Amino acid sequence: MTITMTPLRLLCLLGFALVVTFLWTHSAEASVYCNTGNCGLNITPIGGGTATDTSVRSLVIKIINFILNIVLIIAVLAVIIAGVYLITSGGDEGQKDKAKSIILYAAIGIVVILLSRVLVTWISSIF
Repeated sequence: MTITMTPLRLLCLLGFALVVTFLWTHSAEASVYCNTGNCGLNITPIGGGTATDTSVRSLVIKIINFILNIVLIIAVLAVIIAGVYLITSGGDEGQKDKAKSIILYAAIGIVVILLSRVLVTWISSIF
């Protein structure tokens, strides 16, 4: 039995790898310390920062940045899938045009996402 690598399976595999990588690198870090008899558990929150940083503004900025990161990953995956379409087109002009349009729209999307990140950073620095 052979398993063919369709673009959907490739996308699922890359998505799974990215999720595992994200969870691996952003897991909560805990360390036990004991300083002059004051022993306790020092837990660093996911994403860094301090546990007392609970303002709505910082929460909204973190959510927006998280969403922009996910959309950026999806856009990069779209470019990869378009590259697979282009490589496997086998001379079919329809497949080549489809791949080129996916790359064009994904590149436009990446530029919009990066400009959105700049805009979020700029607006958060003002307020």
